[in-house]
Amino acid sequence: MTSKMLDKNRPDLVAEAHCDGPCGVYDPSSARIAAEAARSMTKKLLALEPPTPGDLQANASYHNTFSRYVAIKEEQADIAKRELIILWTDYFKPPHLKDYPDLHETFWKAAKLCSSVKVEVNQEHADELMAVIEKIHEIFWATKNRDVPWYVAS
Repeated sequence: MTSKMLDKNRPDLVAEAHCDGPCGVYDPSSARIAAEAARSMTKKLLALEPPTPGDLQANASYHNTFSRYVAIKEEQADIAKRELIILWTDYFKPPHLKDYPDLHETFWKAAKLCSSVKVEVNQEHADELMAVIEKIHEIFWATKNRDVPWYVAS
């Protein structure tokens, strides 16, 4: 059978969706988890005590731990940013702006904070990121008419 015959014998399929994926696949919790991990690594970095100079083993151990914390912090901040941008661009639509006129500003601030948390060791920015993700959490669940409690692991 030729492809023209197949096309002639099957009806056209039309799919419509509110967002890029089927509803139910979006959730701000993945951004929260990643941001919380980045905040945890920020706390750990700030709490690390540098060893005494000259103690080669202690210095090597310190630098190993420090670099691991940095790598995790940067990776998790990047994951949070990706998750937020997906939520912003794929889930939220123009009608949401009527109820949440600061939606774009909120997401822009969150994305910028992810970048700050990634490149800095700044507890204040890590805490601000968690606060703006909490706001996004509240907006997101309100658009679904659901009351989903905010919680953090630590």
